[in-house]
Amino acid sequence: MQAIGYAAAGPIDADDALIAFETARPTPGPRDLLVEVRGVSVNPVDTKVRAGIEPENGPRILGFDGAGVVAEAGAEVTWFRPGDQVFYAGDISRPGTNAEFHLVDERIVGRMPTSMDFADAAGMPLTCITAWELLFDTLGVAEGGGKGDTLLVIGGAGGVGSVLIQLAKRLTKLKVIATASRPDTVAWVETMGADHIVNHRKPLDGELSTLGIAPRYVACLTHTADHFDAVAELIKPRGRIAVIDDPPALEIKPLKKKALSVGWEYMFARPVFQTADMHVQHDLLNRVAAMLDDGSLLPTVYEHAGALTVDALTEAHAFQESGRAIGKTVFDGLGR
Repeated sequence: MQAIGYAAAGPIDADDALIAFETARPTPGPRDLLVEVRGVSVNPVDTKVRAGIEPENGPRILGFDGAGVVAEAGAEVTWFRPGDQVFYAGDISRPGTNAEFHLVDERIVGRMPTSMDFADAAGMPLTCITAWELLFDTLGVAEGGGKGDTLLVIGGAGGVGSVLIQLAKRLTKLKVIATASRPDTVAWVETMGADHIVNHRKPLDGELSTLGIAPRYVACLTHTADHFDAVAELIKPRGRIAVIDDPPALEIKPLKKKALSVGWEYMFARPVFQTADMHVQHDLLNRVAAMLDDGSLLPTVYEHAGALTVDALTEAHAFQESGRAIGKTVFDGLGR
């Protein structure tokens, strides 16, 4: 089968940063689905893996989000059968979705929204799982809860921020403040439903002071190291901070005086460690699909970049790394 990946870690402007190659069509394990991939998207994790992790045993296939049609099902699969349309975010410890066919455990797969095409559907799973787990697991907000409290989303126009704002507004009673710094990102965050927007290029404690609001919950989705001291100042005592990026070591001792909690969200933890509750990703993706179909959750795809090719994917990686990405960039599957 055809695939796109990388043979050596490095910058996206290096020669052959991404390559096309042929590889064997994989065979499903007991709980695996073999999916004919018809849509994929680009996430920050794609660029981080390509830039920093050397492949083992030949080129590594990138891509985590995927949507497609089940071609084969493993012997112990119970929730899907060949012909089903599915979407999912995969497992970072396995080969990715930038290929004609892809293996994925059924416990982290949802039924694809009926109102979306494959490419647009592929733009949703990773960010939806991350935002869902961040809100309800890491920050510990209860569905329907949060009345009288506020969530600050740092990086509101990115893929995760776009979904997080919506989930908080649809499924909790939290007030949402999101950060954005350009006219296009401000407009995007407004569309996602944020109650207030502040500029993360200014000191955030000052921005929040102007609003007269102290959040109990903070989602640090980007540039955590730059904002961490301000977050410690602006957050309420006994507040909770969730982090998804990879800052250098954070000094957390100053958080003691407010009894603050800090937690990391990493949506690959469940599939990588095969946790007993990894099926919750299957469940939440099915709920996300229903919300997309009934219009209570807006799609967050910003650009449909057409056919998946080495050149187009290279351009998408570069744009993702530029710090100017809004929402998600998606592609049709290889050969489509």
